[in-house]
This record gives sequence, C-alpha cells and structure tokens, in this order.
Amino acid sequence: MTTATSGGDCEQVARLLGRQPSGDFDVVVRDASGRPVVIRNAPLLADGRPMPTRYWLVDERLRRLVGRLESGGGVRDAEAAVDATELAAAHARYGAERDAALPSDYDGPRPSHGVGGTRRGVKCLHAHYAWHLAGGDDPVGRWVAERLGPDTAAAP
Repeated sequence: MTTATSGGDCEQVARLLGRQPSGDFDVVVRDASGRPVVIRNAPLLADGRPMPTRYWLVDERLRRLVGRLESGGGVRDAEAAVDATELAAAHARYGAERDAALPSDYDGPRPSHGVGGTRRGVKCLHAHYAWHLAGGDDPVGRWVAERLGPDTAAAP
C-alpha cells in the first residue's frame, strides 16, 4: 500500500531510525494500525549525496526478526538458496527504479548498483525484505518472508 508522508510520519520514522532522516522519503507500507513499516527513499539525500538504498525497513519488530535471521547466517544461506541469475535481475530492476526517480537534468554523483547498493550477491536481508514488502520482485525478499512465516508482516 502506497501512502503519502505526513508530518506525523516524519516524527515516527525519526523515532524508529533513532535519528532524523537524511533525505526525502515516502511511507509505502504501513501496519494494520497505520504505523510506518517500509519507507521509499529519494535517490539523493538532502545534501546531494547518492542514496543507494531505495527501500528501508523501519518497523522495529520486523527489523529485529530479520536481524535474528541475519545473525544466524541468513545472508550466506539466502545467497546459496537463491538463483544467481534471478538475483542479478532483481538488482538491475531495483537500480533502474531508483535511477528513474532521479531528476532528468541531474548530472551529479549517482547512486549505484542494486539492492542496498550491492553489486552482486546479498548484503542486507533487511533491504531485500523491505523491497519485497513494498511489492518488489525480489527473490531474497521472498526467501526472508518464507522463513519469517506468512503472517509475520501482517501481525501488529
């Protein structure tokens, strides 16, 4: 579900991140109570630096669950389980979507690579899962969702 960002969203996201966001974002996934779960970052930060991570998982409970999966070897396991060609295609789609959001006349430094700025393979399960929850066709995000269970993202 795509939702416009309000002033209240900015406060909630800052609290969830533990800091003020460094750039513009939209809340693109909310929980049943309307709280932000996933944000979509602008491709450039407020100071003009590139932002490679387009989708960011901000929900505390889901971040904790994905963190447990990562700490148990999840990055390595996901990379071994997911088809490398399918993963490379996902990285290309993610980068293309992010790059399409850049102003057409922009000629400064650009964000690069795929999910979370990764060239190939898997770097961060959180970024893959965030994109998956936002509707992205991400094989690693699907892998994470399968491990967490079908009701995990919907639970309050």
